[in-house]
Amino acid sequence: MKRTQIYSGIYQLPAALASDTITEGCIILEGGAFRGVYTSGVLDALMEADLNFQCTVGVSAGAMNGMNYVSGQIGRSGRINLRYRHDSRYVGLHAVRRNHGLIGFDFVFGHMDSVPEFNRARFDDPRREFYAVVTNLQTAKPEFIGKDSGVSIFQAVRASASMPYISQPVMLRGKPYLDGGCSVNIPYQWALDRGYKHIVVIKTRQEGFRKPVKQRELHGHSREDLYRGSYPDFADALRQGDVRYNRECDELDALAESGRIFVIAPSQKVTVSRLEPDMEKLGRLYALGLQDGRSEIARLRAYLKGEHVS
Repeated sequence: MKRTQIYSGIYQLPAALASDTITEGCIILEGGAFRGVYTSGVLDALMEADLNFQCTVGVSAGAMNGMNYVSGQIGRSGRINLRYRHDSRYVGLHAVRRNHGLIGFDFVFGHMDSVPEFNRARFDDPRREFYAVVTNLQTAKPEFIGKDSGVSIFQAVRASASMPYISQPVMLRGKPYLDGGCSVNIPYQWALDRGYKHIVVIKTRQEGFRKPVKQRELHGHSREDLYRGSYPDFADALRQGDVRYNRECDELDALAESGRIFVIAPSQKVTVSRLEPDMEKLGRLYALGLQDGRSEIARLRAYLKGEHVS
């Protein structure tokens, strides 16, 4: 069966502008490439319910979703991925030639037919913070780049979503950066350290998911060695990525169980791959996010009132 190039339900996606209501707290958005369509659905549900958090932190695809959440554009993130996934200006050879990576950021940040223009004025509202998480190749540490950091927030999001191995580093302040997920996948600790009373995390893998940890020879060859000559710490961070992710999930589960953090995760097993080509699978994952988000609104409101909802 020939795969569709555009999701068949594209015209049923919600389309509206979120209210100006500001919700106290911080929302953390995990990455996962095209698994991020789940996050798009959840965020649309939150915006429909007037839950527009004062601080948004996004990693990789989470940063791209986060921009449209802060700009208050319900349905925009979903429309980009569910319409343009097979457009080579967005993903493919055209993007590689122009952007030196798999994703065409100049296309995403430019004009797209059938997708509303990015609401930059709404995004720039000083009442709402936005941070893109990037990884410094020289230190292998995560950095949080905000709207008022002195560098282009679009370049910061580009760096946050530039996957290792297939993308050239993005230069910010003269230093090389790549995907924030190379150093931290779910940066809830940042929000805890900042003292936020209310912290919401949106994951792109179902509850209980853990990455299989690969058993490697201590001095064996691996694809991480691509970076070992110039950025040895970064190579080590990549090598330890699965262990780090699982540790973050364990800690997050404990924080959610205690009621300190509110987590929204897919209610079904996610079978969508990072570069999923099947548009109907992507559409169903978006719909799951929208459904899960709507079903969690009552519990989320209770959490925001200080009630224990684990």
